[in-house]
Amino acid sequence: MRIGMIGLGGMGAHMVRRLIEDGHECVAYDKSVKAVRAAAAVGAIGASSAADLIERLPAPRTIWMMVPAAAVDEVIELVRPRLVAGDILIDGGNSHYSDDIRRADALRADAIRYLDVGTSGGVLGLVQGYCLMVGGDADTFATLEPLFATLSPGGRPAQRRPGTKGGAEPRRGPGHEEALAMAAMGYLYCGPSGAGHFVKMVLNGIEYGVMAAYAEGLNVLYGADAEQHKPGKPPRPFNYQLDIPAITEVWRHGSIISSKLLDLMARALAADPQLAGVNGHTSDSGEAGWTVQAAIDMGVPVQVLGAALCARFAARGAGEFADKAFGAMRVGFGGQGERKG
Repeated sequence: MRIGMIGLGGMGAHMVRRLIEDGHECVAYDKSVKAVRAAAAVGAIGASSAADLIERLPAPRTIWMMVPAAAVDEVIELVRPRLVAGDILIDGGNSHYSDDIRRADALRADAIRYLDVGTSGGVLGLVQGYCLMVGGDADTFATLEPLFATLSPGGRPAQRRPGTKGGAEPRRGPGHEEALAMAAMGYLYCGPSGAGHFVKMVLNGIEYGVMAAYAEGLNVLYGADAEQHKPGKPPRPFNYQLDIPAITEVWRHGSIISSKLLDLMARALAADPQLAGVNGHTSDSGEAGWTVQAAIDMGVPVQVLGAALCARFAARGAGEFADKAFGAMRVGFGGQGERKG
């Protein structure tokens, strides 16, 4: 199968390589000429422009967009005049699910098919595969299932029961058993347009909560050693001289909280035990905020995810004035706290 990839950042470039290694043909384009040359070096067909990429694909074309959410509409407007009925566009980034519904409806007017694919795996995906959550038309998903299978950790299509493919009736998506078989491979048809990115959005919200829990726990361990060295502190019972890099390493082996995120944390601490090279400024791409907003709209409690999102804001200094306001009030009514100077 031949596919076009627009966007050759860390994930897009690795996805191209994984597809090529499994026998698929890839036409690759990025604004960076260097990125296109790197893709060509591993077997991709380099394209000089989006128009050139389209010309190099046989109809019906499949084009995977692996670009930031803010750039998706721009790319669609760039390629749409050259697309024809039956062509497929895939958004593998982190778009808001409502944008997927809007885009799918607009493209359907020209019989252009659109899938939203939540893609998780980051830099580890090249070797370990990507977790893929797909939304859109079920027939289109079935057509491209070999691509999703290649990119997934399982590396092959899920086995289906006899009689689940083909037929004149439109597909309604896999049944429960088929869905479980897909999920075991690492990809899943989640439902109509927007469903893939909705599921990925919630995954990212959970990720924030898990990361915040690790960070807070490590801070408690750090405090048991670091606080005793602060001048003016009275003796405390927390005098353990803990080896935090070693603790995160032992947690990776057999503990109930072992995970890929913990693997990354242990690796970072092994290289820099005090994390001196990390500035603590943590950005986000919006999915956790969208998750919390969706929960508010549905009236669903998400205390942990909301707190984790606010922790991200605090890490960017967004709570600095509130800290000062708190200190000012404390000084005002109790004479406690610190004044500048």
